[in-house]
Amino acid sequence: MSGTSYDAIDAAAADLDLVGDSVVLEPLGMVSVPYDEELREALAAALPPAATTLAEVCRLDTLIGQAFAAAAVRANAELCDGQAELVASHGQTVYHWVENGAVRGTLQLGQPAWIAEATGLPVVADFRPRDIAAGGQGAPLVSLFDLLWLRGRPGTPVALNLGGIANLTAPDGTAFDTGPACALIDAAARGFSGGRLAYDAEGALAALGTVHQPLLERLSSEPYYTLPAPKSTGKELFHLGYLQDALAGLGTLPAENVIATLTLLTARTVADAVRSVAATEVIASGGGTRNPVLMTLLATELPGVPLRTCDELGLPSPAKEAYAFALLGFLTAHGLPGTTPTSTGAHHPSVLGSLTPGRRGLRLPPAAEQGPVRLVLG
Repeated sequence: MSGTSYDAIDAAAADLDLVGDSVVLEPLGMVSVPYDEELREALAAALPPAATTLAEVCRLDTLIGQAFAAAAVRANAELCDGQAELVASHGQTVYHWVENGAVRGTLQLGQPAWIAEATGLPVVADFRPRDIAAGGQGAPLVSLFDLLWLRGRPGTPVALNLGGIANLTAPDGTAFDTGPACALIDAAARGFSGGRLAYDAEGALAALGTVHQPLLERLSSEPYYTLPAPKSTGKELFHLGYLQDALAGLGTLPAENVIATLTLLTARTVADAVRSVAATEVIASGGGTRNPVLMTLLATELPGVPLRTCDELGLPSPAKEAYAFALLGFLTAHGLPGTTPTSTGAHHPSVLGSLTPGRRGLRLPPAAEQGPVRLVLG
């Protein structure tokens, strides 16, 4: 998969098995393949609010599919000794269509036929649309993984993903996008550096800056933050143009001050969301966990609530989302739902995705009679 930061393709390998009422996941490792710079620039240029053409969408769908295929071939060779049986591909989200709080559609590029052709394996892809067709948000789809994984932990543990967009999952199934994690920080880093910087590495710029209160107040008034769950959002809302509109009339602000303000905005909006579900523990993952300034601010905003990374529980943080989609692909292959209606707002659970046959056709395992109630790391 590749997240909303679209900086690299992460290919994680896992050995999965259904054992009684549990699904056992043994992490086998991950390879992370940076996007070709030309492809990354083309993708960035086509994303909202920029205009694009169907010709460019077709070109990107092909090129991203080929890039995903190369990552899958490498992961199979390096992590699975060439013995992989199934590929689950989230693709690259380019648009999440939201109107008045309801999701109307979503689009992920990365044609799975290229993956099937390159690997010879069946591919499960296009996970989100089925949940949307069933009345859901199509996000966050990692919520089922989180619910199975954290079941049985004491108190009210919350799983938090700090990617381009932040999302959380609570034990009662409540799950939603809280707003930006790194999206606005990354946009500011690129914008102020003229594209030289893709993100604020280790929070270095934020550490040099001072929070600008008028900007913080403007950004904090975003209506999305007060919408009830379930809800989802993306870079269709939180992008460079959004930040530039917020900066209008505030004079010339140093990049460090803007990024310090955005980092505190992320910490506060995430902390507000965590408090709203009465969390007693936060287990974080995603690229934002590598920003010590963000993590320190988040801990400060949540006094008395332990803040851990999923590495401490035996799951490598950079690979967590990729493992989550490996699980969803595994469930689909066994005819099992990959959603929880309380998390996405759908009318019912759904078996997710579309299947592209491999070189030997489509040979799926027998359908499982019931889904797992917990996830165990092997």
